[in-house]
Amino acid sequence: MSWITYDRAAIEDLATRMALRDPNRRAVARVVEEIRSGDGREVVCDLATGVGKTYICRALIDYLADQGVRNILIVTPGRTIQRKTVANFTPGHPKFVPGATHEPLVITPENYAGGRVGDAMHDPDALKVFIFNVQLLTKPTAKSSRATYSTDEFIGTALYDHLRSVDDLVVIADEHHVYRSEAKRFHEAVRDLRPRALVGLTATPDETDRNVPGRVVFQYSLAEAIAEELVKIPVIVYREDGHTDIRTQLADACHLRRVKEETTRQWAERNGRPMVNPVLFVVCQSIEEATETAEILAGPGFVDEPGAVLRITSGSKEDALEALAGIEEPDSPVRAVVSVDMLKEGWDVKNISVIVARRALASQTLTEQILGRGLRLPYGERVGFSMVDCVDIIAHESYRRLLDSKEALLEHTLPQRAGKAVGQGASSGATGASSAPGTAAAATSGGAAPLPAYHETETQGMLAFTADAPVRDGGFDGETSEAVYLGMADMAGRLAEAGAEKEQIQQVMRPVEGAPSIVFPSRRLLEKPDTYSLSFVSAEAVAEKGRQFKHEIEVELKRKALTASHALDGGLSVQVRDEKSAVGTQSSWPLAKVREDLEERILNLPQLKLTADEVEAAQTIVRTFLAAAVEKGAGDGTPWGEARAELALTQLERLVVTSFKQKLATVEHELVKVTLPPPVQPWPGRTMPQLGITDKVIRGMGYTGWGSSILPVVHFDALSTEVKLARLMDVSPKVQWWLRLESHSGTYIQLDNGARYFPDFIALGEDGTQWLVEGKSNAEAAGAPVLAKKAAAEAWAKEVTGRGDFGTWRYVFATEEHLSQASTWDALLTLTGARG
Repeated sequence: MSWITYDRAAIEDLATRMALRDPNRRAVARVVEEIRSGDGREVVCDLATGVGKTYICRALIDYLADQGVRNILIVTPGRTIQRKTVANFTPGHPKFVPGATHEPLVITPENYAGGRVGDAMHDPDALKVFIFNVQLLTKPTAKSSRATYSTDEFIGTALYDHLRSVDDLVVIADEHHVYRSEAKRFHEAVRDLRPRALVGLTATPDETDRNVPGRVVFQYSLAEAIAEELVKIPVIVYREDGHTDIRTQLADACHLRRVKEETTRQWAERNGRPMVNPVLFVVCQSIEEATETAEILAGPGFVDEPGAVLRITSGSKEDALEALAGIEEPDSPVRAVVSVDMLKEGWDVKNISVIVARRALASQTLTEQILGRGLRLPYGERVGFSMVDCVDIIAHESYRRLLDSKEALLEHTLPQRAGKAVGQGASSGATGASSAPGTAAAATSGGAAPLPAYHETETQGMLAFTADAPVRDGGFDGETSEAVYLGMADMAGRLAEAGAEKEQIQQVMRPVEGAPSIVFPSRRLLEKPDTYSLSFVSAEAVAEKGRQFKHEIEVELKRKALTASHALDGGLSVQVRDEKSAVGTQSSWPLAKVREDLEERILNLPQLKLTADEVEAAQTIVRTFLAAAVEKGAGDGTPWGEARAELALTQLERLVVTSFKQKLATVEHELVKVTLPPPVQPWPGRTMPQLGITDKVIRGMGYTGWGSSILPVVHFDALSTEVKLARLMDVSPKVQWWLRLESHSGTYIQLDNGARYFPDFIALGEDGTQWLVEGKSNAEAAGAPVLAKKAAAEAWAKEVTGRGDFGTWRYVFATEEHLSQASTWDALLTLTGARG
């Protein structure tokens, strides 16, 4: 088979179909780009826990399947991850990953020795995904056998040998770093399979991989994930009174978990969302420690629910593992999970809300693996309330000790600026005066480079560590917003914040009095059908094709004449000469048989699913075709010559198949009316006056104090563009009202490649013009993706204005340079050329 190609449009379509997060889309694109040579290269994607490695795996498989790859092996490090991976491919399972086009046959250690699987292995068209633990692939030893190396009667050979024999094998290694404990044996086993590519997915790459040039091809750090609000914010919770015994620590954890459950339930009920029960996760260092911890939690004054404490160790039985797999279910009784290290990776539930680690808090293991169990967002996005958006780590250190070790904690979460020096700041013992800068003056533990610059901000009883938010691919542009990367709060303050949030949940935000509503014509691609249908076939095209068959087609008999003459050497020379063809006789079919054969040919197309609607559609197509091909009044017995009938069969089939392809290749869109803002929406969480914005904005912070904003609270991502635009519009007499657009509002323009463009603002001019407004940094403004969105928005404005039923729309694209030169809204319109 030919190996794969890099198809950017196909990747964009895949990302849209599967609703991939941006880092996942970029990771898939990067992997495809790197492995397209098919020379057996090993690549690694380093992605923060909670970002969605599962989606990368599933999307990559779908892309490879589109490219003709039919054999993919997913290697997992243990049974917990293996079960989860199988669930990702099981329709109806809560862990099923939707949106993929190809449904593979999943082959596991439990089902590969069977006739159906054996047949599929030898079917070149069947997509096969093998999901096996690494131990089953390593070679057997004198003390251990491997079923995968034994001949199977249904396969005809050993499974391992079968995998070696296919020429399109791709290996995906989940939790790639784990295999370093068996690195030599694992690599020997994989290398002997001779795969076309080995793709590793991990949140913690091994240093050996980092040191191989070109091995780690994509990185998306925890800092980026926190800044882009794809995961929770970790908060360290301590006690001011210095009580650090384990019973106090567990009691605090249980109390905070219970309070978070109450807050989450109120928020879910208020917003019409399903309840996601917060769960406590305790990591122990031994089975004895886990047994002690579980006994404490099951006692009075802690979890206080029978069957609510689940202990998981290497000796756990099947029922415990099943209970573990179901803790996200609303009816799960589990409120606390106690584990001995075995769940530190690959366990991807979304409702771990409180963590207790019976070990040193600042250890790398806690930060990179154990903390990762609690990073996933229960609702897939930040909701604006700390009790839902944060994972709390109950510390057994004092506040002073935490501050002394904060650099060890921050070095795993703060964004790194490669090659940039950091400045000196306040001492590590600072209590967190608002926006006080802080950096590590000396190298961090282990001789690492000093920390990037950060600020310590006291907000709602929590000491928040904020720093610049990295932009795409881990870089920084000239002006970035700040994000909260880590919080510290004492137990009393955390509980007080929970109480305040309960009150906020009951509040709602409404548009300011007298503000208008806006009807936004959102441009969206019409969804392409996932199956073929005869409704795609144009009646006009069928009639035109039928008119080509008004006349009979004669069968010609080819005639050739042979002549002989004497050659110079005395022999005979024979020549063949073409003669005029003669008209031959042919069979004829009655029109009724022609009609029946045409219908049968169409309905037997492999692309069609045979339904009553399709049968009726096939009959209509044939009637239209024959009505154009025969004279009026022709009866069922009217004869058709065999040549005419045979050609009609092939030509009508070709027309139908071509119509299928054209329909699925055609890009169509529609305009959907989106009325905004909603009359009532939840209060957006943390707020501060917009006058408090100095040199940065904080992501997730709502800013108040506007004169003509339709909503009283506005969020921003950038000071040099979005805030400047808001302030220009807010004071301009030419702007009556303006509205900041949020990505969840449905106000987007969809490009032909499926990408969604969410502009920044809508401004309502005094003359009735509706301005769609976008601000971009100078560094981003000339990029191809931005220019594509700009062109789409300009075309959209012309289209919706030309329709006449949406009013007049204009598009403003303002860069930092424009905004630095424009002191008024009117001047900005002139500088940008937005007036046309």
